[in-house]
Amino acid sequence: MRLLAAGGTGMAFTGLLPGTAGADLGEIVVIADVTLIDGTGAAPRPGVSVVLAGDRIVRVGGSAGLPDIVGARVIDGRGKYLVPGLWDMHTHSADLEDIVPPLHLVHGVTGVREMWGYAENRETKAKVERGELLGPRMVLASGIVDGPVTLLAPPVLHVSTAAEARAVVRAEKAAGAEFVKIYSYLGPGAVRALAGEARAQGLRFSGHWPYKLSHLEVSDLGQHSLEHYFGVSIHCSSRRDEILGRLAETPYDPATPRAFFDLARRLEFESVTTYDHGRAQAYFGRLRRNGTWHSPTLTINRVVTQPAETHQQDPRLKYMPADVRESWAKGIERLAPKTPEDVALHERYYQETLRLVGLAHEAGVGLVGGTDCLNPYTFPGSGLHEELAFLVEAGLSPVQALKTVTGDAARFLGREATSGTVAVGKEADLVLLDANPAADIRNVAKIDTVITRGRVLDRAERRRMLDAVEVAANRPTAVTSARVHALARRGCCC
Repeated sequence: MRLLAAGGTGMAFTGLLPGTAGADLGEIVVIADVTLIDGTGAAPRPGVSVVLAGDRIVRVGGSAGLPDIVGARVIDGRGKYLVPGLWDMHTHSADLEDIVPPLHLVHGVTGVREMWGYAENRETKAKVERGELLGPRMVLASGIVDGPVTLLAPPVLHVSTAAEARAVVRAEKAAGAEFVKIYSYLGPGAVRALAGEARAQGLRFSGHWPYKLSHLEVSDLGQHSLEHYFGVSIHCSSRRDEILGRLAETPYDPATPRAFFDLARRLEFESVTTYDHGRAQAYFGRLRRNGTWHSPTLTINRVVTQPAETHQQDPRLKYMPADVRESWAKGIERLAPKTPEDVALHERYYQETLRLVGLAHEAGVGLVGGTDCLNPYTFPGSGLHEELAFLVEAGLSPVQALKTVTGDAARFLGREATSGTVAVGKEADLVLLDANPAADIRNVAKIDTVITRGRVLDRAERRRMLDAVEVAANRPTAVTSARVHALARRGCCC
């Protein structure tokens, strides 16, 4: 094998991809003689060389058969492991542009599903797509659609009637939403109307469990994903019908909107002691048949089930602006357990959540990994490494956990033709690791190089990016948007 390494263009690979004949595909990058974990769930494959031309993978094959490539940038992959770029499937606040996008990329997160769409992060996405801002690929939700009573600060899209629900779907599609995000207090009639209009408009809808309907009902209506694993233990409980009945009969109180959330949370904690295997299997089977996925967001779930002081000395806080740090410290007090009895109750609930995630996976329910970053102590980028470790703790193998944020994420998003796995024609989003994540999922944090849209971020560049984030976060004038501030202060999953 002869590689002539020099600056050059992608002309040597012109014509290897459909529609590229005669085109300049950009810089050629060769990752030579690496062990590949391709995102399909297959076992690691040693002795592979991967060739990129600009933003596309043009060759994946044995190193022995690699042709001469003039003008290539060669990255020595010996002793290293190559995985697809990671997708964090539940994120927030990409519009905090000096902080959030670079933190994602530095940690190998080359794609995000942004779960609260609004004008500022739509503009951030546009900047990334135009090449004006270095950041991950973004799939953007609508604004959050909730009922007239809500736990959220503005700008929530309040919906009371079926007509309002249909109108908001049309408006959000026109604004650029790629799917509709629903929230917890949205009423049954509005959910049904929204589901029908989303289907008519060619959109999916995802989000929270709307408390006045069961998971089974919203799954039948086409809800694409249920976020945070809220209510799963209830739906797997012998007391399911009793608990759901109580929630259905209890009104939302505009004067104290959090009271209903607190009631649902308490009933959920109680339900873990009444697990019913038959009911769980029927529940998971119905979601699987309907194509409803779960996004457990174990990272934020772990944070809010631990005492408030657990994460207050995290060294990553230096990458967060002061107002976010202050908001996190206040926000976590809303949900964190305080007494020894509460700590034990929260721990029992979290451990049961892990077990039920494992059961969902065994039952064939689709899982995607996401963090809910920018909620308290859920850090952009590195938080996804924690999510992967929690998924392994729940019973997935390391390769299966990686698949939830690569191949499975792309399939969920309908991007499997272009993203998620390492194959010819796919987008050139890759992460080169110094150690084997199939042996220990924590090795996903041992990053040598990130490649995003074919751009190589080596150790020096990633270090420079981290230093720039730290400077931006600690500027005396660094103030985040009111929306980011409100998100952080809530101390709740969204």
